[in-house]
Amino acid sequence: MKRILDYTITNEYKNYTIREFLTEKGYPKGLRAHLFRTKDVLFRNGDTGHSSDRLKVSDKLKIILEESMPESYPAPENIPLSILYEDEDILVINKPAHMPVHPSMTHYEHTLSNAVFYYLGSKNEAGPFRCINRLDKDTTGITILAKNSLSGGILGRQMNERKIHRTYLAIVRGITPESGTITAPIGRKEGSILERQVDFGQGEYACTHYRRLAVKEIFPKNTFSGEPLSPDALSLIALRLDTGRTHQIRVHMSYLGYPLIGDFLYYPDFSMLKRQALHACQLKFEHPITKEQLCFTAPLPADMQMLFPEFHVPNLDNLFSD
Repeated sequence: MKRILDYTITNEYKNYTIREFLTEKGYPKGLRAHLFRTKDVLFRNGDTGHSSDRLKVSDKLKIILEESMPESYPAPENIPLSILYEDEDILVINKPAHMPVHPSMTHYEHTLSNAVFYYLGSKNEAGPFRCINRLDKDTTGITILAKNSLSGGILGRQMNERKIHRTYLAIVRGITPESGTITAPIGRKEGSILERQVDFGQGEYACTHYRRLAVKEIFPKNTFSGEPLSPDALSLIALRLDTGRTHQIRVHMSYLGYPLIGDFLYYPDFSMLKRQALHACQLKFEHPITKEQLCFTAPLPADMQMLFPEFHVPNLDNLFSD
């Protein structure tokens, strides 16, 4: 895949070296080094550009990013994708349940990477697979893929700096408080490869904000007293993360006593849902190249919608303060 970027130097960047200009534009250190040591990928006014060249107003810079398929990659599979947005730099996908993002020792096929390699390969755009916000296999919702090394580097930095704002919807057992914030640290559970737990001794800082959106009683009311036959109920909640620890939402809500239904690790009751009731509902971030502010929303998936049939995703901007 080839991506060509053209820049016209404005007064803002007068007297910058090319190295300083590319640094200001977010080019990662490794990519800058590649451009300076590779022929025919960096041009200033039609001639080869060098890292120490001083720029003048109206100079023209051309950057050519060209990538080939990695030496080993998942077998392309013609699996339909729900694409929310695509341009030369990013691909935004609404991932279904039961689909891992990456192949594993026990799951080589039917992953998101298999599907993406087929889709991009059919357009002669295939290159390394760069998933910016990885979702668990059974978590649905929005994930961003970077289509070149520049967008991948910039979006990766945004993730590390917590500039990609993620909002999730989850269905939990019980009636949660109206809202709250959880800051319990999370670490790996001893003896388990997958499972995490709240660990105040050795865990890493984790912060989750939540707000209750709807409640559904599991059992009907007692017609004589008007009281529920059981306090059991479900809460539909929105969550926003300040950190991105493995299984963060699942561990935090279980720790509070409101586990996600259908969660095979932390609440293996599949009577209402066959997978953890977690959906990456909204992503807000700055486009890595154009700097446009982007916001994508994915509706509640069908299996979660069945439990709250009258629910529609609200304006999430007013739920949490950034």
